[in-house]
Amino acid sequence: MYYVYLMASRKHGTLYIGVTRDLIRRAYEHRTSAVASFTSRYHIRLLVWFECYEDPLSAIAREKELKKWRREWKINLIERTNPEWTDLFETLAA
Repeated sequence: MYYVYLMASRKHGTLYIGVTRDLIRRAYEHRTSAVASFTSRYHIRLLVWFECYEDPLSAIAREKELKKWRREWKINLIERTNPEWTDLFETLAA
């Protein structure tokens, strides 16, 4: 499986969109600032939304589409399934 995901610094905070094959590992890397990057600089730690895809091309296409979206649309996408902006990493890693 491939995953397109959104991470946030806090509710309505700075957002980051990514794609990965290993969502738990990648979210952990963001949470722990394992790599000096945008997410470490802006303290983006919360996994707030994700979608699953069977092939990488579909996942990459969706990531590119979401990156073009307005911020308001991304917030609405998150809040449709995660209105409290709960950190989904805790559920996935359990």
